[in-house]
Amino acid sequence: MKVIVCENYEAVSKAGADIMEKVIRENPECTIGLATGSSPVGMYKELARRCSEEGLDFSKVHSVNLDEYVGLEPTHDQSYRYFMDDNLFNHINIDKANTYVAKGVGDAEANLKEFNAVLDKADIAIQVLGVGPDGHLGFNEPGEVLYDKAHKEVLDESTIDANARFFASRDDVPRYAFTMGMGNIMRARKLLMIVNGDKRDAMTKLLIEDKLDPKCPCTFMRMHRDATVILDKALADAIGYKY
Repeated sequence: MKVIVCENYEAVSKAGADIMEKVIRENPECTIGLATGSSPVGMYKELARRCSEEGLDFSKVHSVNLDEYVGLEPTHDQSYRYFMDDNLFNHINIDKANTYVAKGVGDAEANLKEFNAVLDKADIAIQVLGVGPDGHLGFNEPGEVLYDKAHKEVLDESTIDANARFFASRDDVPRYAFTMGMGNIMRARKLLMIVNGDKRDAMTKLLIEDKLDPKCPCTFMRMHRDATVILDKALADAIGYKY
């Protein structure tokens, strides 16, 4: 696992964009796995700038997202389809027909079956990841077991707390989500984790300790042959990571 320590969040975002750009330029028809949350927003802005100013071409790129809340329409401003449109897709030359975010409304069983069918066919060149304060990836929450394929996950109270700031009240945060399984994530050719915010506990377990712990799903990144973690110096210093 490669670890890149940057001066600040802006530098983290640019370093992530460099890795994404290299993948896309090497294979303009690749499939990229995308994530939501605050951590990758800076990278998405930088990719959009490179598209408009430097000719980074998304016209033949396909994408699939990690997860989606159950119960939110795609037009809801906290749905992950809305997030991706607002933060990336509306600002690059990607064909939205080539972008996939799981459906959050309708027949849940059918939606999950469709999600798994998309993932079974996808050869994801690079999967973007954020990480929760508790170490969750996508909505693979800490627990006794982790799941291979896409599934419906009950959100932990800590996840609901962390996401409450995006909603009018904590009661409005959905209690369930569809998420890629850990197997789906690990089968991507590359993993790229962008770390931002107070993630000291998760990063200590990933970068300092030496356990693969289902109660901290991000630790399984260590098993991947081509995984990169990008964080800033302040966080690296806070956990005692030597760089």
